Amino acid sequence: MFLNNIKPATNSKKQRTRVGRGIGSGIGKTCGRGHKGQKSRAGGFHKVGFEGGQMPIQRRLPKRGFCILAKRRYPTLRSSVLNNLSENTIDISALVSNKLVPTNTKKVKIYFSGKIEKKINLTGVVVTNGVRVQLESNGGSAV
Repeated sequence: MFLNNIKPATNSKKQRTRVGRGIGSGIGKTCGRGHKGQKSRAGGFHKVGFEGGQMPIQRRLPKRGFCILAKRRYPTLRSSVLNNLSENTIDISALVSNKLVPTNTKKVKIYFSGKIEKKINLTGVVVTNGVRVQLESNGGSAV
């Protein structure tokens, strides 16, 4: 097989319709566009969603029901950071007060990276299995 011998399968390519070839063709004179009006003229199409000057439906309806994935993500922390905190019971407000996460944070995830050297109780924080095992081995917990 050579590149110059490759042909499409039979009947897979449909010939384009040649319009304006006389009355007998069925698509002569107006070429299937009808009489008058914007759609009958060359270049007579407008942008998608245009409703003749009326406010388009995509602008009339409220924006709701879609959440951007980038905004849905929440901050993550290393487990080694917990050693630097003075409190033993840590929640999101404690992390905010120590300036480890932004003030508007609703959810935080702590992943295993470095040893936890003291007893710590975590509340309202998502933790990975590695962090949970370390906390329980030191007598702490994650709720």
